[in-house]
Amino acid sequence: MSAFLARLAVFALVAFSAAPASAQLLARRDLSYALAKTIAETAIADCRSKGYAVSAVVVDRAGATIVALRDDNAGPHTMENARRKAYTAMTFRMTTDAFVKEMATRPVRREQTTLPNVIAIAGGVPIKVADDVIGGVGLSGSPGVDEPCVMAGLEKVKDQLK
Repeated sequence: MSAFLARLAVFALVAFSAAPASAQLLARRDLSYALAKTIAETAIADCRSKGYAVSAVVVDRAGATIVALRDDNAGPHTMENARRKAYTAMTFRMTTDAFVKEMATRPVRREQTTLPNVIAIAGGVPIKVADDVIGGVGLSGSPGVDEPCVMAGLEKVKDQLK
């Protein structure tokens, strides 16, 4: 009889210990390579149509690069600027243009530009599904036009970001 009780106790322990582990999983949406590539390609095409050679980078929710594209004749610095813009937008959950504007009213923003990978130049936009930031996109090489080109890329996939 004691072997039966021991087996029953082990079964109960396994059954009850499995439940909390599954309750701790997080459900979330992440960017696919295909979606990131569409955003970057569309943003580059939009800037190209305006006469600019640019680079575009899309990062995931952890700041890791998913896609990095450099158009023909884009300057060598544009790739790194685009990556840092994407990272900054994702990290601070705001456009890099808004980040730059906050530097005037929130001194901490200027200090945060010393953090690795952060940059205070317009052209980065967070990628959101509702209020959840799932990534960021940055573009560099078209002064004053970077963000509108990024928005063209996001507009292309807006139906998939729901």
